[in-house]
Amino acid sequence: METLTGRERIANIIQHQPVDRIGVFEHFWDDTPGNWREAGHIGANESMEDHFDLDMALFWSFNFVADLDFEPELLSETDTTYVQRDGNGAVLRWHKVNQTTPEHVDYLVRDRQSWETYAKPRLTTDPRRIDFEGYRMARRQAAEADRFFCWSGVNVFELMHPVVGHENLLIGMALDPDWIGDMVAVYSQVTIELQEMLFAQEGYPDGIWYYEDMGFKQHPFFSPHMYRSMIQPGHIRTIDWAHGKGLPVIMHSCGYIAPLLPDMIEAGVDCLQVIEVKAGMDLLELHRAFGQRLSLMGGMDVRVLYTNDEDVIAEELKSKIPVVKEGFGYVLHSDHSIPVDVSYDSYRYFLDRGKELGSYEA
Repeated sequence: METLTGRERIANIIQHQPVDRIGVFEHFWDDTPGNWREAGHIGANESMEDHFDLDMALFWSFNFVADLDFEPELLSETDTTYVQRDGNGAVLRWHKVNQTTPEHVDYLVRDRQSWETYAKPRLTTDPRRIDFEGYRMARRQAAEADRFFCWSGVNVFELMHPVVGHENLLIGMALDPDWIGDMVAVYSQVTIELQEMLFAQEGYPDGIWYYEDMGFKQHPFFSPHMYRSMIQPGHIRTIDWAHGKGLPVIMHSCGYIAPLLPDMIEAGVDCLQVIEVKAGMDLLELHRAFGQRLSLMGGMDVRVLYTNDEDVIAEELKSKIPVVKEGFGYVLHSDHSIPVDVSYDSYRYFLDRGKELGSYEA
């Protein structure tokens, strides 16, 4: 087969159509590119997509903070952290140096009443929520490089928890499912309306990428029943809209979500990313169980890359790629993101050896 462009390759992989090789894509923690630039491996203005010739590009277009006019309020700080209240009414502790998940300190929205009073009235389809210019530039750059371009953002679960916090959200799922259903309906509707506004003005992407972290180690955050009754309706609504526009949907989820996958597939997810090994996800098992119905991206244990040992990295690749490349439905990616612990040479080896093993000419 002739060499495909990244755009052609990913489009085919999502549809399980023949390709020249597996796809390649990656996420990097913010400080990793900076370290590699300082070491002279990457040009000052060179993107990771260009440098590594990745097949995809994403752009995060929407601002879903409840109160767009709220100026973040600094409440306290130390040498290493600061505590801030944001426009969702959430109080979070952030690390000043390292990119980390913030500590949940307090939430103004805790229940149905505070949702109805504070957040819901503010969640309007306001064009200020959309980065039109950034989307336009990213879409153009992806087209010039023949990369598969995705609008990216979060879906309903990841939209709710920044407003109410995981604890209040999960308690609400157990004790007040109608409240959760209302939040899902609002967020899914506003998401679609904002997408309609953006795409009408700036043009459609090649696909939709939703971030939706629904699990932790060895367990989802909620049962399959809770997913079907509360979260899946939002997924069906947003994914049906995307499919109606001819846009495939890639869904990212950290954590162990294997019990949710049959219902996620029913909701219309076309490709699953990131398949987190350390949380209990098994790429080979998922390929055997769902590989005919679901494309897969990720599942390569990033802890292996931490070793910076090419033999160990090669073994991880050789144990998985020859299996998951069967059926033309796999994109190479770590099982999370590449941190500073991974050397440039190790990542370059991972990528080059992965493409070699993933070639359908071999």
